[in-house]
Amino acid sequence: MRFAIKTRPEHTTWQQLRDVWVAADEFEIFESAWHWDHFYPLSGDLAGPNLEAWTTLAALAQATSRIRVGCQVAGMIYRHPAVLANMAATTDIIADGRLELGIGAGWNQMECDAYGIPLYPLKERFDRFDEGVQAMIALLTEKVANFDGQYVKLTDAYCEPKAVQTPHPPITIGGKGPKRTLRAVARWAQQWNVIVPNPDEWKPLKEILVQRCEEVGRDVDEITCSVNVRIDPDEPLDKAVADAAAYGEAGVDLVVMNLPLDAPPSVLAPLAKALAPLA
Repeated sequence: MRFAIKTRPEHTTWQQLRDVWVAADEFEIFESAWHWDHFYPLSGDLAGPNLEAWTTLAALAQATSRIRVGCQVAGMIYRHPAVLANMAATTDIIADGRLELGIGAGWNQMECDAYGIPLYPLKERFDRFDEGVQAMIALLTEKVANFDGQYVKLTDAYCEPKAVQTPHPPITIGGKGPKRTLRAVARWAQQWNVIVPNPDEWKPLKEILVQRCEEVGRDVDEITCSVNVRIDPDEPLDKAVADAAAYGEAGVDLVVMNLPLDAPPSVLAPLAKALAPLA
């Protein structure tokens, strides 16, 4: 099994966030570190602080040297895919080839309403997402990109300099929709991330992913399957570790340990020690 950490950029400071990621960089058992892409907190006071994803991600890439860095996941509705592709390429350069490019179709109605960002009906949202992924890949891999979609169009478009990783930074697609999301994972992703309550709900989704991969002629083993496990500060650490072990037994490749809000760097040493027998 492989492990990662995830921090919540809500109700915290830049210094606290940075210190946890810098500390995680020292523990080889954590292969990657993630945060989320939202503009409002998802818990507590919605008017409270929430650090923006991509500016902090670039800074965290500069502050660390080993651990891979990613956003779980960037909402395609928030940024034009061409802009996001350029952001990803630059962040991968800053990270010296450690970026995990997490993307999703987006879902947060409250944020969209507040900022005047259209949250399109579900079908159109995923149509736009599919086009956006293809446009991003074109920009990240081709010297001059052209794409003629219904919603996304590129005409002799450049994304220079290119990312360090070739052909592009690994793409993580988040979500569990059996028709659109898992088909997109099968077509374009190097990692699939899903949040489910237990392994019994994960297994049928994995079976659907296998089917989607067969439909497009892809080996499902090329795709890292990851899930999130929340560490509850009011429960023994052993509970989260046991949950992680159960996912591993079910066939999950990577377990992302979601740290409690305002967790200090000191939580990482006991967590690394507890997870070591599973690695």
